Amino acid sequence: MTDVFDHTPQVWNAAQLREAIKDLPDDTPIHIGVAEDPGDFGGYRESVLVDAHHVENWWPATGTAPERAGKEKALTLFADWTPGEYDLLD
Repeated sequence: MTDVFDHTPQVWNAAQLREAIKDLPDDTPIHIGVAEDPGDFGGYRESVLVDAHHVENWWPATGTAPERAGKEKALTLFADWTPGEYDLLD
């Protein structure tokens, strides 16, 4: 059996993000470092922010119960590879 651990990162809210970017000029690009493994930013891959969507998450997310017990409004940020030249994939 594989060893497992409970990964519980501090998920930022909108106020924390606003505080972090409050002094940036409006035209500053936003880069995102995606962890290679849970909590491991030593070998992160750099991406750039390309879009954002307001979403509502519903629970429980089951196909058997049409009723949803709870919901949470959130913002999903979409990242893509940084600009540059890449090999074409077949």
